[in-house]
Amino acid sequence: MEEILLYFALKYQGDFHAIMTAIENKEQVDKDEAKALKARLKAHYLTILSPLYPTSLKNIQCPPFVLFYHGHIEFLKEPSIGVIGMRHPSDYGLYATNHLVKGLVEHNLTIVSGMAIGIDGASHRAAIRHHGHTIAVLGGGIDYIYPKSNTDIYEIMKDEHLIISEIPYDILPKRTDFPKRNRIIAGLSDNLLVVEAQEKSGTMITVGCALEQGKDVFAIPGRIYDHGGCNMLIGQGAKLVNKVEDIIEDIY
Repeated sequence: MEEILLYFALKYQGDFHAIMTAIENKEQVDKDEAKALKARLKAHYLTILSPLYPTSLKNIQCPPFVLFYHGHIEFLKEPSIGVIGMRHPSDYGLYATNHLVKGLVEHNLTIVSGMAIGIDGASHRAAIRHHGHTIAVLGGGIDYIYPKSNTDIYEIMKDEHLIISEIPYDILPKRTDFPKRNRIIAGLSDNLLVVEAQEKSGTMITVGCALEQGKDVFAIPGRIYDHGGCNMLIGQGAKLVNKVEDIIEDIY
């Protein structure tokens, strides 16, 4: 059955609904096509039937049938926190990300983010810099580096950390792939930290997924006249973070 799931995931490029339709319709496996598709695969993979597949992902909306990955899959078993925020953060946001991620990895939390520009990339870089573990969930294919400005951390993480995608090969991400990616970031994170955010943004989609999944959301207060997403979250009940201990004391 795992080989069948892999075949459909490769054929339909990780699209949950297309794979589900193929399963429900009992679509036949073309053995020659399956062999050719698998021969193109450079990444490792886990199916939803694998003992190593994270239980937290099985409980999310539209759980990926197959996870493609590079790096240390055992990092999925470690206590984790998602660190997310704006693609174009302020110096304040970047400073806060580095400072808090340093404290989080010192408390043995693995950092989960989406390898986008801005806070995502900064959180991965901070985890690497401070000798922690970090997991990136990509919006595109597992072998497609996006954005190219993060090529350096991609190359480090594929060997020393963990990179995951539900999309195989070097497939260019579409705009609609990023909201889908966000449910996986939330699913792999025990809790979620929002550094800087606009009130309507991809960051807020991830927050919504985390709340649906019963995760705690932490937020760094924003300065007045800056983007108001974090202050809005705090007003709605997210836990205010002034220092890393505000997170650690709550989750341990």
